[in-house]
Amino acid sequence: MSTSRRNLPPLNALRAFEVAGRHLNFRAASEELGVTQGAVAQQVRLLEEHLGVSLFQRMPRGVALTPQGASYLVEMTRAFDTLGKATEQLHNRTDAVTISVTPTFATKVLIPQLSILKAAIPGVELRTIATEAVSDFDRDQIDIAVRQIRPPSAASHDTHLLFRHDLVLVASPHLLGKATLPLSRDEIGALPLLHDSYNHWPKFFGVGGRLPGAVFNQTTLALDAALAGQGVAISCRAFVRADLDAGRLIEIGVTEFSGGSDFYLVRKRAVQPRDTVDAVWSWAVAHWTEGGAPRHDEAG
Repeated sequence: MSTSRRNLPPLNALRAFEVAGRHLNFRAASEELGVTQGAVAQQVRLLEEHLGVSLFQRMPRGVALTPQGASYLVEMTRAFDTLGKATEQLHNRTDAVTISVTPTFATKVLIPQLSILKAAIPGVELRTIATEAVSDFDRDQIDIAVRQIRPPSAASHDTHLLFRHDLVLVASPHLLGKATLPLSRDEIGALPLLHDSYNHWPKFFGVGGRLPGAVFNQTTLALDAALAGQGVAISCRAFVRADLDAGRLIEIGVTEFSGGSDFYLVRKRAVQPRDTVDAVWSWAVAHWTEGGAPRHDEAG
């Protein structure tokens, strides 16, 4: 059974021990803590009495850690480092905004525009969590998320439609060669197919079961393979717009179905709104909304 927190030693005594243990000198510890050398020695004695263990060996010219003291010091230093890091993050939280996105959104939308965001909102520290999993706003300390959802959303959330999940078929011009567009369904089927976790190809061809071709767990990997001329991928149009405009990819067809849920900007309604979060939210609405113009919320 774990020790009750009520039985933990006094924090001042633990701090005195940790500093004295690092320096192996009570005088140096007193200087770091801003107290007298006698106060450090007294706190260490109180800690030893509380624990019932000798932590230091008193030497003619200083102190040395006992084996128990050396082991305890490692854990105490780690604990104080954790406290220090948590405190630093708390102080830095004001200018930090954490955003949760999918890996594909991060690669194709967020990262290419990071410099623009930083120029528009100088001083903000953007922390990005790229994951296919749905992050929890409270548990994961998320300020803003990009999610695939269908309205209505939770009443506790603000949402803004960024773009529809419209699907297009894309391939590298190097793969297509001199083929005449648009390609027929049979011509597309004769090309190498690149699969991602959405697994749209069986639906496109109206068949069941698995089709041949390379399989990737993320859309961004399938698109990288398409850019390398290794096959045809199905993607949300918003993720390949820049590559289509630059001629790195060519649209060879569209699907007769959508990708399902659309992409929304989401945040939890805050009791005390933060200016930096509001600024990043407004910037994202202006730059990521399809067409480049802000829209009114369409859900929530």
